[in-house]
Amino acid sequence: MKELDKIIKDCKKNRPEAQKELYEHFSGKMFGVCLQYSKDYTEAEDILQDGFIKVFTKIDQYIFKGSFEGWVRRIMVNCALERYRKQNMLYSVSDIQEYDHKLAYDDIMSEISSKELLGLVQELSPQYKTVFNLYAIEGYSHQEIGDMLKISVGTSKSNLSRARVILQDKVEELYKEKESEFKLVVK
Repeated sequence: MKELDKIIKDCKKNRPEAQKELYEHFSGKMFGVCLQYSKDYTEAEDILQDGFIKVFTKIDQYIFKGSFEGWVRRIMVNCALERYRKQNMLYSVSDIQEYDHKLAYDDIMSEISSKELLGLVQELSPQYKTVFNLYAIEGYSHQEIGDMLKISVGTSKSNLSRARVILQDKVEELYKEKESEFKLVVK
């Protein structure tokens, strides 16, 4: 593969072979990002396609400062957020205190694989999954999330809190299932 800077420069000149190379280099990783914000593979593919269209139309704005991969990732996340804003899928949750909850099992996380945990995150409703991913995975602040999603900081916090409670409940349920399966195998 050519050096990334050369590929980017060729993409700025609208060279299809460079665009193809750039797509092939980043599409797998960016599909994973899109999947975090989508309800299924088909929607993730749509977000990926929209994202790469934006990458290629806005590539002149990349000035070779900072990570190019981070720049592409931000475009993918923003495409996913645009989709949710258009679909009006973000709702406010009223009272954050209502969802404060302590996880009952301290050793649950050691029993659950990362694949299972990602599957549980995928099951969250779009508004909770989006806020959870932006905060817990992307590292955005509640103020930044509020600005991106056009919601209040309080709504961002309450959606995150609710997402955590739902995930904790799902993790506990999965842990109990594994625990009962283990007991059946041992007997």
